Amino acid sequence: MKVIATLAASLATASAFAPASKSTKSTSLAGALDGMPGSTSPLPNFDPLNLANLGSSETLAWFRAAELKHSRAAMVATTGYLVNAAGIHFPGMLSSDVSFESLASMKPIDAWDAVPDAGKAQILGTIFIAELVTESKGTHYMKGGDLPTMVFPPIDFSGVDADTLKVKQDRELNNGRLAMIAIMSFLAEANIPGSVPALTGIGAF
Repeated sequence: MKVIATLAASLATASAFAPASKSTKSTSLAGALDGMPGSTSPLPNFDPLNLANLGSSETLAWFRAAELKHSRAAMVATTGYLVNAAGIHFPGMLSSDVSFESLASMKPIDAWDAVPDAGKAQILGTIFIAELVTESKGTHYMKGGDLPTMVFPPIDFSGVDADTLKVKQDRELNNGRLAMIAIMSFLAEANIPGSVPALTGIGAF
């Protein structure tokens, strides 16, 4: 869970909004934010740190890909945290001396600590492979290629019309942003009791 926390922490700082050093170019890129997936009410074109003036169009693509990946990681982390906190688990044994039931009886962060090192290595190895796959498919997104897609399982949106796809992309990013806030709140309360009043007193934290 601590590794997921690290992913989520990085994720929380990765905004979709970046680009351009020259004023004319940065104005164009900043204006383009309105038409990007995730630019929705009540805060369209949200760029409080003025990251739209940070770099180039390649920088913007990198920020967007980072936000997208971190959004997905945060959604998985939040779901996993809640499932473990609810005591839901697979039957049987995780390893020769660790059962899924025993992990489900712990707080999620403690459950991660209890996972054998070999299990943690397998999880991190799978994440690494997924990252390699998304970064190695066709033309890179910083060079005009498609943004990273889901690896496990692969999902084909080629048959979805543009308007429907835009709605789905907006929802994915907005849900991912909420998940970033959620998982950071969970971890903050778990490590600093009382830091998130809404979660104080709940056993899973």
